[in-house]
Amino acid sequence: MNQLDRYVARTVLGAIGLVMAVLLILGALFTFIDEQSSIGVGRYGMSEALVFSLLNVPRFVLTAFPAGVLIGAMLGIGALARSHELTAMRAGGMSKWRLSATTLGCGLLLLLLGLAVGETLAPRLEQMADERRALARYNNLSLLGAGGAWVRDGNRIINIAQRDSGREFGGMYVFELAADGNIAALAHARRAANATRKSWQLGDYAESRFTGESVQGVREKSHLLDSAASASFLQLADVQPAELSLSALYRAIAYLRSNELDARSYQLAFWSGLARSAAIPLGVLFALPFGFGSLRSAGSGARSTVGLAVGLVYFFLQRTVESGAVVFNLDPLLLAWVPTLMLAAVTLVLLVRTR
Repeated sequence: MNQLDRYVARTVLGAIGLVMAVLLILGALFTFIDEQSSIGVGRYGMSEALVFSLLNVPRFVLTAFPAGVLIGAMLGIGALARSHELTAMRAGGMSKWRLSATTLGCGLLLLLLGLAVGETLAPRLEQMADERRALARYNNLSLLGAGGAWVRDGNRIINIAQRDSGREFGGMYVFELAADGNIAALAHARRAANATRKSWQLGDYAESRFTGESVQGVREKSHLLDSAASASFLQLADVQPAELSLSALYRAIAYLRSNELDARSYQLAFWSGLARSAAIPLGVLFALPFGFGSLRSAGSGARSTVGLAVGLVYFFLQRTVESGAVVFNLDPLLLAWVPTLMLAAVTLVLLVRTR
């Protein structure tokens, strides 16, 4: 890479870094503001809310990366175009394909950075943030280990194995301990929903209570369980596929397939994650044709607007496609790549038409 290539890369990456810094500050600020309603619950105070906001920054990086890359690349290429440096480079013999290779190289560096954050920092710090917040808000509860959500609430140990939605869960086991530490009762419910902040509505409830030498069985179609372990606390141990790293998703898919279980939600999350990662270098490359077109003399506001508009269109199209794959039971591999392939096609057409 010669001096001109390094100069272009430095300008584009610098603009993207500046835009991402602004977006991350805004993201952390909005998260902190959103947490104000939870302050005062248990031991959850201002400092805990601030730590929670900072620990969620890597996850916000992954969410904001495509839009930030588009806006930053637009501004970086725009700065080179307004100062006529791109024109001078072309006049000096630097072809548009050479410039494309340079900007694509910048995108590949950002892709590697995004993968590093998504595979290492984001999942761990997000899990840590959820645990800190939950343990601070519900200081009378404690997590006991893996295998779903294991929570101790007074003399009860509750296990949730599967989450169906934000406040509804699959099967729940409830172990009630006696004063000597032995199991006094064991109960199971096929369905569980958070009725209020401190109670659960259990469906198809069956309980076995041990009294001396006998066991008393109880079956109820619906049972109300009083517990401070709310859904917001239990769900932190039940991670959704979209929150997992690509490597964890790959292992989960292999496990589910080997056991002939439904892996579609994990496949969709895996291929969508790969497609969003592939869109990062395409976003940098997408900005290059605008350095020679009608926007070559436009201000930073116009370029920011174009970059934000394209980023939002891509984001909503990706979410629409993901929802459609789940609702209509469509092929996740095919649909997950549709928005990225459309972005690639538009970028190629614009580059070919650039003089």
